[in-house]
Amino acid sequence: MSFLTAEWRKLAIANYAIDKDILLPYLPAGTELDLWKGVCYVSLIGFLFKNTKLLGIRVPFHSNFEEVNLRFYVKRKEGAEWKRGVVFIKEIVPKYALSFIANTFYNENYVSMPMRHVWNEDSGNLTVSYLWRLKKHWQSIRVVADAIASPIEEHSEAEFITEHYWGYARCNATKTNEYEVRHPRWQQYKVNSFQIITDFGLNYGTDFEFLNQQQPVSVMLAEGSEISVEHKKVIAGK
Repeated sequence: MSFLTAEWRKLAIANYAIDKDILLPYLPAGTELDLWKGVCYVSLIGFLFKNTKLLGIRVPFHSNFEEVNLRFYVKRKEGAEWKRGVVFIKEIVPKYALSFIANTFYNENYVSMPMRHVWNEDSGNLTVSYLWRLKKHWQSIRVVADAIASPIEEHSEAEFITEHYWGYARCNATKTNEYEVRHPRWQQYKVNSFQIITDFGLNYGTDFEFLNQQQPVSVMLAEGSEISVEHKKVIAGK
């Protein structure tokens, strides 16, 4: 049985180019940075969890909720296979219990804040917003896109961003938690405009404060799907 099952829906994704050296202190043992055409990315992502179950059990008042995270991309070679995954700088959710479970069992960096989302469809446009309140100030990521989704093309930037199927979390200098995230290929919506009101330094620390003055390389809106998070295993790095 999977550790967690849910749906991830309407993923608003803003991708930023970053100096690789900034991410090296966050790199879990046994992994290396995964680049897109030589560029190192971090992504600010907002989405909705729906129909969430933990070990097959729906937890009251914790089935549907928002998440916003900042993540980067890694890979790990196991035998002849490259496993492509993500590492989270921080994940924001609205319920303390969600943070406690993720931090305790997977050693992730979850925090709890007041959150809300807005989805609107009007005149062929789809507007998706995720908001979270930090120190009395609302932060947000907002995307306006065509309302009709299309398949994500092979070998595209969107495929690179969405087709990382492993999660890695640092335990210590020599050990890392590894877990698989299973889902089918996603579809995406054509983005027409976006607005990001986020203090990256306040949310994610001084290492990421420079993103306040930087425009994203690209912005995407993916439909998402049903997903499962499998049980972790601990790997030893070099």
